[in-house]
Amino acid sequence: QVQLVESGGGLVQPGGSLGLSCAASGRFFSINGMTWYRQAPGKQRELVATISTGGSANYADSVKGRFTISRDNAKNTVYLQMNSLKPEDTAVYYCNAIISVDAVRRAYWGQGTQVTVSS
Repeated sequence: QVQLVESGGGLVQPGGSLGLSCAASGRFFSINGMTWYRQAPGKQRELVATISTGGSANYADSVKGRFTISRDNAKNTVYLQMNSLKPEDTAVYYCNAIISVDAVRRAYWGQGTQVTVSS
């Protein structure tokens, strides 16, 4: 059974930094794209940043220059470093990964981790 387990959320003051990680575990053949999404109260889930197997990254305009996505393929882990955090970054952050299991490729989701930016 494939699982994505996130860690690193919490409370931080505006202008502060926080790092998230998401590790895949279980039996699988390969992991393709890995993506961070977020969902604020009363809003739709939105893409924050995505990274390919080769390390090519793309970001939402709202986080460009402040957030950095990276991955360690040997550890099956994706990271999100968040700097210069703003109150509007407050949301539940979800990890998503496209994983191949027995020749079937599908998206898996983590359980979500709360990030709160407040003074």
